[in-house]
Amino acid sequence: MSHQSSASRSARRFGVLLAASALVLTACSTPSAPGSDSDDPAATGDSTGVTDTTVTIGTHTPLTGPAAAGYSSISAAATAYFEYINEEGGVHGREIEYIVKDDGYNPANTQTVVRELVQQDEVFAIVNGLGTATHQSVLEFLNQNKVPDLFVASGSTSWNQPDKYPFTFGFNADYVVEGAALAQYAADELPGTSVCMLGQDDDFGDDFLTGLETALGADGVAHVERYSVSNQDVTAQIGALQAAGCEVVTLATINGFTALAIGTAAQLGWFPQWMASSSGADYPTLQGYLGDAAPQLLQGFIGTNYSPMGDDDWVTLFREINDEYNDGAPFDGNTIYGMSVAYTFAEALAAAGEDPTRESLLEAITSGDLQGNGIAPLAFAPDNHAAYLTVGITSVDQGVQDYIGTTYEVRGGAVTAVEPAPVALTGNGIPG
Repeated sequence: MSHQSSASRSARRFGVLLAASALVLTACSTPSAPGSDSDDPAATGDSTGVTDTTVTIGTHTPLTGPAAAGYSSISAAATAYFEYINEEGGVHGREIEYIVKDDGYNPANTQTVVRELVQQDEVFAIVNGLGTATHQSVLEFLNQNKVPDLFVASGSTSWNQPDKYPFTFGFNADYVVEGAALAQYAADELPGTSVCMLGQDDDFGDDFLTGLETALGADGVAHVERYSVSNQDVTAQIGALQAAGCEVVTLATINGFTALAIGTAAQLGWFPQWMASSSGADYPTLQGYLGDAAPQLLQGFIGTNYSPMGDDDWVTLFREINDEYNDGAPFDGNTIYGMSVAYTFAEALAAAGEDPTRESLLEAITSGDLQGNGIAPLAFAPDNHAAYLTVGITSVDQGVQDYIGTTYEVRGGAVTAVEPAPVALTGNGIPG
């Protein structure tokens, strides 16, 4: 039976299931926290998914399908970090159980597996659900059911709407921030050059273009080409950018299309300055696509990032965890990303108290006290559900990708150069 048939039946039952789940959650919205005095109002709250020994969370991610090759390693890396922290005693004595469900990068499947996580597995929170279209399909459901929807794996600005979606928080620096930072770097370091864009024909490309125009002005982008991810040929777009005389090409692309664009341009004998958002700028992944030509084609390649990289204590720790708890899987930007997300959740859980509730978890995140492990401390606040408003500029030199020291904060429509303030590793990466 096809997924479409199953999805159709699920859709017909959705209203009934949603109403039922709302009644169930209303009935149990104020249970006493584990081990607390039920007569103490301060100790009440929704502790779904929490026992005396465990905290159960879940995620949706593509373990199969066309996006699996690029993204399935993220949840594996997060799982490895949770195994590391559990072996060290967990958080407040509780182990973190991470249920990973495959949605094949299909929104219909996402709706099915997220309902399972909430209604059957009764998770405490959804953590790092992956994909823009996939996660948008469950935004309303999670917020209506008051399930913490944490650290979405996408740079869409959809996740930063505290009034509309109070339970949802992003993790990636959003595409507006990354586009603005790259454009400002081009203006600062390559003044007078023709800055162009190649990007997806969806929200990714739209937000990224908004970021470019934030820094360069409405007329500052010389030429724009868009493509559909369903078409694995960008020859026409690359040819148009070349014909337009573009000197700097900024990319709103995932890694596979970054490599496709650079490889296609090389075949045409064209070598502009390439700049890409973090979604398409991971050197080890690009090297996998481009092979032996990567060091030459990517020399001087500019990107953005907000996670630890290069010669960093966090990277050293994550390599050790990867070797011991992740079967020595290939170590790349996805590994660092997955473990960084897992650490951030553990930090929030530690700050939520010895007897955490969904309410205390959200209070911990919006308190402004969480640091994370990035290029700058986390930016979460009651009126901001975006994790990073600051990104660093990265460059590839002789096959090594690292920060170059140039860092931008993008806030309130302004792009400001700031000093990097990376969060130092403490406590062997175990919060609290």
